[in-house]
Amino acid sequence: MDPLEIRERIDRFRILVIGRANAGKTTILQRVCNTRENPEIYNSTGKKRGLHNIENEMVFKSNPGFIFHDSRGFEAGGESEFNKVKVFIADRSKGIKLKDQLHAIWYCIPMDEACRSFTSGEVKFFSQCDTGSIPVIVLFTKFDALYDDAYAQLKSKGASMEDAAELAPKHAEESFAIGSQLRFLYHSKEIRHPPKCHMCLPNMDRDDADCGLLIERTAGTLDNEVLKQIFVSTQQSNLELCIKYAVEK
Repeated sequence: MDPLEIRERIDRFRILVIGRANAGKTTILQRVCNTRENPEIYNSTGKKRGLHNIENEMVFKSNPGFIFHDSRGFEAGGESEFNKVKVFIADRSKGIKLKDQLHAIWYCIPMDEACRSFTSGEVKFFSQCDTGSIPVIVLFTKFDALYDDAYAQLKSKGASMEDAAELAPKHAEESFAIGSQLRFLYHSKEIRHPPKCHMCLPNMDRDDADCGLLIERTAGTLDNEVLKQIFVSTQQSNLELCIKYAVEK
């Protein structure tokens, strides 16, 4: 389909972002939209709002092609917040216009807390919330919090300070890949609706933070080719993906 025709059908790409307080959600959205500014928030009538409501639309001036919806996670509002998310997902997946549908979900789980296991609210979401064709990508945010442990493990095995510091990021990712969190997320009997995929996102607060792989992974979860085209053309973080997709098409 011609890009202009796609734009007429879907002028913006809609993402629900879920995560507890201080999960790094806003920082990631700023990186995706190449800005340090905060988003503008609008209600369903187009009026600016500041209060939290999952129905409100978050838009960054730097890239208005994305619409973000925010859920605070389920510890903040308990059963009430969980039910709001379920209703929102169900309503946004029904027979409404494609541009008003929810197109993807990013679920942010921070790794900088003392207890790095899943909360009861997170387990509940992946156990009970069927998102249908809407892909869910888990973002393990603040992943660099695991680097100190990885550094200590490498040092205990005889690595020098310099080598341990250099190898810590890779060691943290390798250990996490075979660790209990991912085994539970993808293979536990409790998890009836596992995510499509996951991402480890370290140092997203840095100016040189790269979210290109997040963009690529998200595009890869989209089965609808029209949605994939609009997502790839809207994002500004991965020029290589735009070129790659154009060549493949």
